[in-house]
Amino acid sequence: MRALLPSRRHAHRLLLALACACIAPVAAHAQAFPTKPVHLVVTYPAGGSSDLMARIMGQKLQEHWGQPVVIESKPGAAGSIGMEYAARQPADGHTFVVGNLGPVAVNPLISKVPYSMEKDFVPVALTATGANILVVPANSPYKSLQDILTAARAKPGQVSFGTSGPGSMAHLGGELIMRQAKVRMNGINYKGGGQAVNDLLAGHIDMMVADALPVSQFIKTSKLRPIASTGAARSKMFPEIPTFAEAGLSGIVAENWWGVFLPAGTPKAIVDNYHAALVKVMADPELKAKFADLGVEAQASTQDEFRAFLAAETSKYTKLVADNNIKGE
Repeated sequence: MRALLPSRRHAHRLLLALACACIAPVAAHAQAFPTKPVHLVVTYPAGGSSDLMARIMGQKLQEHWGQPVVIESKPGAAGSIGMEYAARQPADGHTFVVGNLGPVAVNPLISKVPYSMEKDFVPVALTATGANILVVPANSPYKSLQDILTAARAKPGQVSFGTSGPGSMAHLGGELIMRQAKVRMNGINYKGGGQAVNDLLAGHIDMMVADALPVSQFIKTSKLRPIASTGAARSKMFPEIPTFAEAGLSGIVAENWWGVFLPAGTPKAIVDNYHAALVKVMADPELKAKFADLGVEAQASTQDEFRAFLAAETSKYTKLVADNNIKGE
């Protein structure tokens, strides 16, 4: 009878094999991501820079993951509605949001928002940056930055600039110009950048610090005259446009930026999966070319780099908002 019983060593091996057989499917399941369609939240209306970039990125991520990436448009309140919605989604990695300067760094400084960037989100990577362009109507008497500043000094508060709302990049760009040049101009707030551009084309306002995308067609058709770019270096889209520093006013480096965030509590393995996927897709030549056509540069920072970038941006705009008493509507 004793000879028919397995040895202790054999029994141990048998139990180990059974345990491994049970664990393997669980481990494989834990590593499989995504397991269903992924939702990408866009915080601005369809057709804008954020929406177009999200769709390009989403398509590449869909190809990489082998799962559909569904765009969820949640515009409103200068991006805050979309950020709140994303913060309330399950932290399983199947919903993420592309946040940018406004709802991430500025909105919390100028109004009470229903989310906390520190408590409600995990920053994954900075994915794009893009300069803004100071433009005037083609028939404007202002042909250079110095022309604008000379007029602003001669007529305090009479030179006007359009914005897409308090705290928008167009608004902050105008405030930066006033602070650095020590002049006073009149900011005119609109409900969106499109309305401001239309009034600029009609000559109802004197100038605007605008995203490259909505004004590029008018620059190319000579309906708007570019004066200067807010980038640290010249735009690849419009290399002929000088930076503000080159135009004679230093300290005006104010780029738009976009980054990927996940709801707080998302497992580290999924966060790492996202980062690896972004590193791959943001380096795709086709994606980079399409982003360049929108006037932005595709990239994929590390998480630590993104956190440091967010801290620097928040510090920069905290001072600007406080110094100029900027309030939300």
